[in-house]
Amino acid sequence: MTRYTKFFITFLLTAIVFKASAQTTATTSSPYSQYGLGDLVPSLLPQNLSMGGISTGVNTINRYSSINPQNPASYAAIGFTVIDAGIYANRLSLSQSGEPSQKNGSFRMSHVAFAIPVTTGSALSFGLLPYSQVGYNYTKTIKGYGTGSSIDTNATNYIYSGEGGLNKAYIGYGFSIARSFLFGINASYIFGNIKHNQSVEMPQLNGALNTSVERNNAVGGWNYDYGFQYIYDMSLTRHLTLGYSGSAGTQITSKSSYIISHYTFDVSGNRNVNLDSIVNQQNNQSKIQLPQVHHFGVSYQQDLKFLVGADYSIGKWADLRIDGTNPGTVNSSTFNLGGQYTPNINALNNWLATLDYRAGITLDNTYYNVPNVTGGGYTNIKSKSVNLGVGIPLRGSQTSYYKLNLAAEFGQRGTLNNGLVKENFINFRIGFTLNDKWFQRYKFD
Repeated sequence: MTRYTKFFITFLLTAIVFKASAQTTATTSSPYSQYGLGDLVPSLLPQNLSMGGISTGVNTINRYSSINPQNPASYAAIGFTVIDAGIYANRLSLSQSGEPSQKNGSFRMSHVAFAIPVTTGSALSFGLLPYSQVGYNYTKTIKGYGTGSSIDTNATNYIYSGEGGLNKAYIGYGFSIARSFLFGINASYIFGNIKHNQSVEMPQLNGALNTSVERNNAVGGWNYDYGFQYIYDMSLTRHLTLGYSGSAGTQITSKSSYIISHYTFDVSGNRNVNLDSIVNQQNNQSKIQLPQVHHFGVSYQQDLKFLVGADYSIGKWADLRIDGTNPGTVNSSTFNLGGQYTPNINALNNWLATLDYRAGITLDNTYYNVPNVTGGGYTNIKSKSVNLGVGIPLRGSQTSYYKLNLAAEFGQRGTLNNGLVKENFINFRIGFTLNDKWFQRYKFD
């Protein structure tokens, strides 16, 4: 037990330091992340993500106390002190009609979360999770100094890039009434920086003034999540759980800077120092109106054997307002289906039989409604993925339990129609979970 505890504490401290030092680092390479608040990241840990993202009707998993920030009502079922931390890696392939494909990757710490029982049937949880991520860099080249003329080969480059993202530091409390009714609430502070840059360059025109537009938003503010679960015991070991959770539509603050600059290139093609700033607006304060999000879920579990469930989520992202204006986002909907199976958790001579085998699917109508490159109009971007994972129990003691949770997601997002981009992605997540009896009062004869 001591060996795993030392490893976990070292891993946890590394996670916290890395997380704190990487707040503005791009952790995605998707051109779709330039819209809205970027790529939204669900408040799920690897054990839920590997089951297709089911969470709203899930609390304990195979009698392990598991942290589930997506529905704070689930905290009421936590009977052990829980620490959970993990890492995330991504491999992304981008395709567009008539263009060569591109491959990108990213890596980051994914989460740090804690839960502590307060009384029998109630617990406190807090942690740090990603909320959204922004990362893109691409160039559109048009001949004829931007006119598209096939006669004049002199080109104009339109360069778009962005990085950063938002994080969520949360604290929540869940409690139960008569064991079957669970309630909970999260208070989350959403913060971070999002940077967007646009440049127009004419590299073949000597002495031309090129233009750069830089937008930086520093975001900070409170949001609130609430949840409910009802547990129906069909027997001592079989349970049906119904759940609902929601996110309040609150306002958070954004301080922005907006700079438009002119610059030139030297004869070697290197960018010179900015000649001037046509516009330089600093610390403009505005509000971001977050929308309401609703999650509905159900799960059926036989203790120590299997768990199956389904979720359906609706996000009112058409109500998103940034400085009073909707950035083009639309209402989203997500369907999750999945579960896990454990052959024989008590097997002594078959280690593979003690593992949790997990699988699921996710179908997502995202909040992206992007303008078509060809043909005019807009396209709502859809995503679909298959999730696989395994939970590996590690040797503990009579009062402590450890588990390594591995999750992989294979999916597609976007389309090749209308000149848009199709993404093929593989997401990997590794989480380490500790269940232990802390603050325990011992009796002596």
